[in-house]
Amino acid sequence: MTDYERISDSDKVRIVSGFIKNAPPGEFNEVFNDVRVLLNDDRLLKEGASSAFSEYNMEQFTPVKVERDHVLITQQGKLDGSRFVDPRNKRSFKYDHLRKEASEIQPASVDVTAEPHRVSLDTAVQGYAKEHYPDGVVTVYGSSSGGKIKLVVCIEDHKFSPQNFWNGRWRSEWEATFSPGGGNGEIKGVVRAQVHYYEDGNVQLVSFKDFTDSFSTADPAKGIVKAIEKAENDYQSALSDNYKTMSQTTFKALRRQLPITRTKFDWNKHAGYKLGSELKGTVQ
Repeated sequence: MTDYERISDSDKVRIVSGFIKNAPPGEFNEVFNDVRVLLNDDRLLKEGASSAFSEYNMEQFTPVKVERDHVLITQQGKLDGSRFVDPRNKRSFKYDHLRKEASEIQPASVDVTAEPHRVSLDTAVQGYAKEHYPDGVVTVYGSSSGGKIKLVVCIEDHKFSPQNFWNGRWRSEWEATFSPGGGNGEIKGVVRAQVHYYEDGNVQLVSFKDFTDSFSTADPAKGIVKAIEKAENDYQSALSDNYKTMSQTTFKALRRQLPITRTKFDWNKHAGYKLGSELKGTVQ
């Protein structure tokens, strides 16, 4: 019998954490349950891989319901420990990364200089999200330093359809900086789309694109939303065009649409084919 090298606990944690952090959207619980069986050590899983749980939720912009509102779990909103900020309602909460629940809600302070701009942008982006995302969740953060305002917009929407063997999530993050005095501000961001299709196979789309632009500070909220809308529309159009092109080129190169005879197989006339004749001759 072949002797196998024993895997150290640190290697086990590294492997398990990799599985968890790369779980497709909407499938965290399934991946967690599988690695739990593979590892067969709840103590090691909890103590060693707990950071992977938080990294996954922040990377995926996981939405959580805090009383009557929804907030995104993001790196931008992370406070000490497992606490996160809800800037819209000026409060913080403790987040359970496994149960995906909020608790221990407390008041939170805000940047008084950036807050008027944050509120204005939050309202504008919520209006934009209602037009473009069926179940979109928006969280906007604000801060100020050196006479400049920094606003960060996080947008998330997802559609989970496990009964049809697919799940998908859209995420975008935008950072805008400007001086209230006038001129143009700068905005940079990234848009991500991730879809997993697993009926009789396993296909995953992971796509992202970075953007940079400028906007007028005469009405910062309006300018920022205009820049976001243009970039996200361009990204979605490019994504659609790309896969339309792939269906006509790349996918066709992988498999013939027709057999080598260049004709479709008519199952109603199978006896007329050589294969059909051979099969018929073997039937007693």
